[in-house]
Amino acid sequence: MNKSVEIRWHGRGGQGAKTAALLLADVAFKAGKYVQGFPEYGPERMGAPITAYNRISDTPITVHSNIYEPDYVVVVDETLLESIDVTKGLNKEGAIIINTTRCVEEVKPLLNGYEGGVYTVDARAISIKALGKNYPNSPMLAAAVAVSKVMDKGEFLNEMRASFQHKFAKKPEVIDGNMMALELAFEEVG
Repeated sequence: MNKSVEIRWHGRGGQGAKTAALLLADVAFKAGKYVQGFPEYGPERMGAPITAYNRISDTPITVHSNIYEPDYVVVVDETLLESIDVTKGLNKEGAIIINTTRCVEEVKPLLNGYEGGVYTVDARAISIKALGKNYPNSPMLAAAVAVSKVMDKGEFLNEMRASFQHKFAKKPEVIDGNMMALELAFEEVG
């Protein structure tokens, strides 16, 4: 990667979109990248639409604003496709990654004629299989890395394991479940 990659996240409060954006910034930083990871705040509450952003680059980042023309968009909650223009400003050379049980052909009509790459991931099923509960942020984080290629898969997984080990030191089952969720998401979009 020789340029800055910009990612916009769409989700609902409590689904982990903000956490996923911050985790991506953290692991990319640990891998030697220049990063920004930040949410856009408004009157958020559980279930309300939220937006978060990432900039990841091999060179220093001098822009400090929201992202209006992202290379990639990650949609953690597919119901937002009907209420928000998630493709607004999305680079057609990039892609959109959607958490849904539907196939690409079924969601394309909801994407306002977007002509770039479209990927679907059943993050709910992955999360339930790996963690026993619906935590879509880990699978969507892995899908974003897999599609955008902002980091090498091995390096990403190593940094995520270290992050999970620090955060969940006394809960090895949570570490293993999250790592499984990441691997399954890579397989699904790969």
